[in-house]
Amino acid sequence: MNPNLDLLQPYPFEKLRQLFQGLRPPPGLGEIRLSIGEPQHPTPAFIQEALAAGLTGLANYPTTSGSDALRQAIAGWLARRYGIPQPDWADQVLPVNGSREALFAFAQCVVDPSRGEALVLSPNPFYQIYEGAALLAGARPVFLNHLPENGFRSDFAAIPADLWQRIQLVYVCSPANPTGKVLGLDEWQRLFELSDEHGFVIASDECYSEIYFDEAAPPLGALQAAQALGRPDYRRIVMFSSLSKRSNVPGLRSGFVAGDAAILKQFWLYRTYQGCAMSPPVQQASLAAWGDEAHVRENRRLYREKFDALTPILASCLETARPEAGFYLWARTPVADTEFALGLRREYNVTVLPGSYLARESGGINPGAHFVRIALVASIEECLEAAHRIEAYCRKL
Repeated sequence: MNPNLDLLQPYPFEKLRQLFQGLRPPPGLGEIRLSIGEPQHPTPAFIQEALAAGLTGLANYPTTSGSDALRQAIAGWLARRYGIPQPDWADQVLPVNGSREALFAFAQCVVDPSRGEALVLSPNPFYQIYEGAALLAGARPVFLNHLPENGFRSDFAAIPADLWQRIQLVYVCSPANPTGKVLGLDEWQRLFELSDEHGFVIASDECYSEIYFDEAAPPLGALQAAQALGRPDYRRIVMFSSLSKRSNVPGLRSGFVAGDAAILKQFWLYRTYQGCAMSPPVQQASLAAWGDEAHVRENRRLYREKFDALTPILASCLETARPEAGFYLWARTPVADTEFALGLRREYNVTVLPGSYLARESGGINPGAHFVRIALVASIEECLEAAHRIEAYCRKL
């Protein structure tokens, strides 16, 4: 077996299962799960219909590149969404089976262990796929702490020069999971400068990009930042996006990567061997989803309604605030985050995720410690009930 498998830590939800082992919540209080970032708004009917209409495609092997129509639709969406020249759909866009599998596979394609110790940088806290991808590619993960003291910004100056020289891949997540922070143009500029100096590739995870609160101010994206900063070739930049959160179709497993044509050519080659071409019915449903914005605006309205209702309640008892984007509240706890999550489940049957499970110790601290991630994915009625239970629990502490 690959010995690097032994380096993988249990996934956060497995740690949560172990934390709750043997626990018996009070009878009469139904469980409200705000721990997992699984969208629970209804999947739009037109996407389901497009999926069903595409079932005749099951008689054909799909191509790794996906259909021309789907890549053209994605390129058109990128141009409309970010106000950039339409990317070359043939060379700068590649459909993938959800951002998760692509983010993992990308490290296997990019990392070159023959160049000495390879490092992969990721934010901290972070989406656990980044760490696993680095380890199984034969690289060592290193972390950039996102801390409340600097507003959870990416302080790239905190990474020593000797580490930058060995970093081959940088994962960024904007809007961030779990903090909801969006990278600003100044942060992108510094990251691009460092990439030019050291030659590393940037993987920009933007799967939360379409959950935001001001229709006039959508989050900045990597390709948009590159255009603004005079990098129209997107050199060493690849962005990852997904329909899961945008269109409430996490089970569809549909997303795309876009950016540097030379890198995508090699990633495409890798994927021809990996055997992960998108199913034709999924392509049909994806084509329909990327072509419609009305359902996405309605989706944002539902999240905005929940954040407007819940944030004041939770901010009265926990240190938290509405994020810049995404559907998580990142809340500081008055006791250890695991103790808080355990007590809340035991006494009020509300499940939240300890922040320390989403981070690693770096620089002598775990930046997720004393935080919990609260996913506002349930109905507004359930979310409000959960908020009042959390408030009651906090009063007892």
